[in-house]
Formats: sequence, structure tokens, C-alpha cells
Amino acid sequence: MSRAAIEALPLLPFFLPASGGQRYCLLHLPPPGRSARGGIVYVHPFAEELNKSRHVAAAQARAFAAAGYSVLQIDLFGCGDSSGDFGEARWDIWRNDLHLACAWLAQRVDGPLTVWGLRLGALLALDFASRAPLPLAHLLLWQPELDGRRVIDRFLRLRLASGMLAGGAREAPGHARAALANGEPVEVAGYLLAPELAHAIDGVSASALMPAVPVYWLDYQAPGQHAPPLPQLAREWREHGAAVHVASFGDGPFWHSGELLACPQLLHATRALCRDWLDEERKAP
Repeated sequence: MSRAAIEALPLLPFFLPASGGQRYCLLHLPPPGRSARGGIVYVHPFAEELNKSRHVAAAQARAFAAAGYSVLQIDLFGCGDSSGDFGEARWDIWRNDLHLACAWLAQRVDGPLTVWGLRLGALLALDFASRAPLPLAHLLLWQPELDGRRVIDRFLRLRLASGMLAGGAREAPGHARAALANGEPVEVAGYLLAPELAHAIDGVSASALMPAVPVYWLDYQAPGQHAPPLPQLAREWREHGAAVHVASFGDGPFWHSGELLACPQLLHATRALCRDWLDEERKAP
């Protein structure tokens, strides 16, 4: 299918009723007249990474739709165009949003259901899959975050860096952590981080989650670097019987890039890595 044809595939924006308001969704559909061969739910990354990665996620969603899948992108509570403020967001609300999205898509599309997450969205996908009441067929992880506490620590460093750039009084590195421990929200780069959300993310680690479905994992590899070894966690999962498929891409860290990266290598690597289930559509009449 040509690029123009892919970009012209049906796209349905809508608001999905949910607890605390509505969730903004985009539904990418297969070509007209063709039934979907399965459903894919996309879980976006954390804070500003959501905005920086929208274009790449949309390009991949269109590619999945061209391959015969219905793809649902959902803005979680307090994120993007959904109801609520970021400062009111909670991990369990986001997990419930993911369940709502999967249940909605599963009711409307026959075939296997896949959850696809980027960065912290990949960690949320893993957490969700470990307790999902719905049967899942695959997990697709783009540059997954593996330790929630490291995510929050890195996010809090943005506050320290922005304060230094602004020329204000230098804040002690542990000040924000102390504030969160005392139950106080912390503002970071325009986002109000609630202690409840920070503490919940702190407690999530991929090493404590054992996937029960095949995992397709893509990591960024800087140009010129030697191929990285298989991630330790992937080896551990395999040793415990999990099916884990790993590949790399070299377009760049688009989730925090100052420019919009097209990421053709990532899209190609995703197609190649997931070929065993994406190519099932070729068997369709």
C-alpha cells in the first residue's frame, strides 16, 4: 500500500465515557470493506513525552491499520485531550483506562488483542497485562521503562535543571523527593506531580512482572554503537519460559527530541519483529 493510501485510511476521533469524565481516543481502521484481523491498543508515554511522540505513534498506528488491524489510541486521564488535570492523575486510574480501552475494542473487533506501549506506557502495559481480565495475544514494547523509581528520579531532575537555567536559587537534589514524601505535589516543567502518582510509579518494576504472552521489545541503539546484548530482563523472562523477541532501531530518541523525527527505522524494525503475527493478514482472501 502506498504512503498516500496509508495516510488516507479511515480515522475516527471520539470521546469515550469513563470515570471522572471522558477519554479522547483515535481509532485507526483497516481499508474500507475489509474486516479487522485484530485490535491494538496504544499506551502513550509520560508527561511531555506524550506530545513529542504523537507523530511517530500515529505513523505506526496507520501502518498497523494498513496491515488489517484496528488501532485505538487513548489519552489517559489528565493527559492530552482527556478529562482531568495531570495533578489528579493516578496509576490505578490509568490502568483502569487501559482496561476500558481494551474492553471497548474487544467488543467491536474479532481477533487477537495486542497492547502496545511506549516508555512509561510500556511499563503500564506490562503492569496491566500481569492482571488483565481480558485475554491478550501480544505485548509490543517500544523503548520500555523498566523501573518506575528511575522514571520519577529522571523527571524530578528536569525541575532541578530548569531551575538552574532560570538562574534561581539552586535547589537541593533531594528537595522534591522530600516534598513528595511529605505529601506535597511538585511542579515539574509545567506538570504538577501528585505524591500519590509518584509513589505508585516508584513501586512498579518490570523485573517483578512476568509476561504471560509473547513480548516484542524494541530498544534505541545510537548510530555507530555495537549491537547491544540482549537485555538482562529479557534473558530472565526467557529463562522462565516467556517468549521474548528483541530488536533495535537507530532513528533517535524521538520521545524527547527537540525536532520531529520521522523514525522509518523504528517502523521498519517493528514490522520485521512482529512479522509472525502481522503477516497473518496476507492469508486473508
